[in-house]
Amino acid sequence: MKSYSKFLLPLSLLFCCSIHAEENISNTIPTRNEVGAKAMTADIIPVHEAPFKMNKLTRPKFPDRQATISTSDISEEGKITPAINEIISELSKKGGGTVVVPAGNWKSGRITLKSNINLQLESGAIIEFSDNIDDYQPAVFTRHEGIEIMGAGAFIYANGAKNIALTGKGVIMGPPMDSPMRSLPNGNSVVENDVPYTMPVAERICDGYDGRTFYRPKAFSPINCKNVLVEGVTFERSVLWNVNPVYCENVIIRGITVNSVNVPSGDGIDISSCKNVLIEYSTLSCGDDCFTLKSGRCEDGLRVNKPTENVLIRYCLADEGHGGITCGSETAGGIKNVYLHDCVFNNTRTGFRFKTRRNRGGTTENILYENVRIIDMREAFTWDLLGTPEYMGELARRYPPLDITPLTPTVKNITIRNFIVESTDRLLSVNGIPEIPCANVLLENGNVKTNEIIRTLNDANGFTLRNMTIQATNNNIKIDDSCNVLFDNVTFYVPENALNMDMKGGKTANIIIKDNNNDEDVICKQGINKLK
Repeated sequence: MKSYSKFLLPLSLLFCCSIHAEENISNTIPTRNEVGAKAMTADIIPVHEAPFKMNKLTRPKFPDRQATISTSDISEEGKITPAINEIISELSKKGGGTVVVPAGNWKSGRITLKSNINLQLESGAIIEFSDNIDDYQPAVFTRHEGIEIMGAGAFIYANGAKNIALTGKGVIMGPPMDSPMRSLPNGNSVVENDVPYTMPVAERICDGYDGRTFYRPKAFSPINCKNVLVEGVTFERSVLWNVNPVYCENVIIRGITVNSVNVPSGDGIDISSCKNVLIEYSTLSCGDDCFTLKSGRCEDGLRVNKPTENVLIRYCLADEGHGGITCGSETAGGIKNVYLHDCVFNNTRTGFRFKTRRNRGGTTENILYENVRIIDMREAFTWDLLGTPEYMGELARRYPPLDITPLTPTVKNITIRNFIVESTDRLLSVNGIPEIPCANVLLENGNVKTNEIIRTLNDANGFTLRNMTIQATNNNIKIDDSCNVLFDNVTFYVPENALNMDMKGGKTANIIIKDNNNDEDVICKQGINKLK
């Protein structure tokens, strides 16, 4: 680092507390019992408030035909797989309808939905999916962690279908927690190293036979589908991600419940390279990220080049997991036009998480989150753009900056406003990429209770905290090679009534604290050797 400075900034200019403003924020942000699956409305409220153009999303409609699974459909192996897939296929050929799974415990291998089919699980219905890799053959076209492969697909799978649904009050359940499938290795290393991007997709066979990798199936993962509905269903003890639409358009996910807390990589909802998505009134308790947006990984993701765009998430509850809402880390196709509002994040490691890597590519931009309550977590706001040497090797080393390539990711134009952080270990950390700093971030209108304020603010250009009250047990703020950082009308309640500003890096410049009287304290104007 080129230079270093550490000093105490008295807060006499910074106290501009507004009790009235705090009350206004509190009155607009939902509480835990006002969101999630238990609060779901019967009808879908029309989308008027999205800050981008979004198609009107309505439930797909199905012909008035119905077929019901019965005990006579159970095979000699004890599964309904052959019968239910035949019923779905035949009903689809007739123009579609509803396949009903009545109350009871049913066992199955992979189920494949076809066009114009609603798979409806009645209350009390449990479909327990097999841990035998033979029940997920032949290998089908799917995407594993952002890389196209031929693999298991999902417990419930579809490819190229239109107007499909998974509905009802029943349960999709993975195999027992001591199942051998859960101990199968997830490849030899990271998936981009295991599956060469130059290999034709048809040859990327990951079926588990003859020493080949078997990537565990997701719970529900349609690919290349239009007009998809998931409503009311509960997902229990998955073996990987739960709900993962890929390359889909017009997707509605509402009123679902996910319980996968003890499942490694047990993500809740992963939207992968989809367009026009509504997620509402869902409750996710996960072994990894809860609400997640992805768009492909590394060179293979650039080849496909399909963004995730036009996503609305509202009235949802993240009740446990790694991230409340996460963008990435698969970002190659880009993630844009995302609006989340009126949600509660409880007991997740982080609240708002931006995650990518130097080899992931793509641009994450035009993100708006507002009216969110954060309760009991490690960190409220996280930008994790480098990863760890364990998985990324030398790419995780911050310095020296690398050459900018098509695989260099960009994160910019992020607004998070109207939030309450009830309790967190630290408010935020930014671990950026020096060759392309994350840019144009606004955190606005927030009441915060935290231990630590800013663990690190690395490699950012344009980062604003505005109209906030921050109560902290630690007064440290660390800034490294970041510029154009503005604290605008931020009230701090910290030890010693002073901020311990720790700044370093030759690119650090224009660090400004401004109060509501328009007075400015220019902590760092041209570089950290030139302090006011």
